[in-house]
Amino acid sequence: MDFVLGGVAACGACFFTNPLEVVKTRMQLQGELKTRGTYQVYYRNVFHAFYTIGKIDGLAGLQKGLVPGLVYQFFMNGVRLGSFAIIESLGYIHTDGRVSAAKSTVSGAIAGVVGAVMGSPIYLVKTHLQSQSTSSIAVGHQYKHRGMMHALLAIHKQYGILGLWRGASAAVPRVSVGSAAQLSTFSASKELITDLQVSIFHFNWELFTVRIEEGLDLCFYKQY
Repeated sequence: MDFVLGGVAACGACFFTNPLEVVKTRMQLQGELKTRGTYQVYYRNVFHAFYTIGKIDGLAGLQKGLVPGLVYQFFMNGVRLGSFAIIESLGYIHTDGRVSAAKSTVSGAIAGVVGAVMGSPIYLVKTHLQSQSTSSIAVGHQYKHRGMMHALLAIHKQYGILGLWRGASAAVPRVSVGSAAQLSTFSASKELITDLQVSIFHFNWELFTVRIEEGLDLCFYKQY
């Protein structure tokens, strides 16, 4: 159940933040491998990028890559958060009944590695699809994928099975470090609140901490 709940929560956030991912991807690819001043600037800033994409590609263009984005968030965060929940329930992050900073950090990192490896192929496809646009505002290489499954098959056909994990060597340490810091901090914070036994007007502080964790999770994963 932890796998499912973690994945569903991440999917809900993905739907609203995916347009930002599209804008980020386009702006990052703009001027790729070219010297400043030698390429046309289609996206002057974030707001101009939103306007340009919406005007040329339509509102649907702002949701390019949404399907693989949802799949990625469901599996990556579902596996990551679910794995950590299992590790926690088995007591591996505790020493003498207390949360161990070292153990929770290592457990968070391991959960992050598993999630990153599982989600890497879908993240690659998501980036390819988000970069695709009308030729008049196209930046970077245009892959011409017709959808997620077509993209997976095309990448596999051209680069082989390992080609689906291109970039994973960079994604794994990035996600593992962030996951380690995030989940260890969350575990320590949850234990602290439990120790304090704070109860003001029956406010659910543990749930509040979980919501903060979800917000931090969003900030971390939506910056890539």
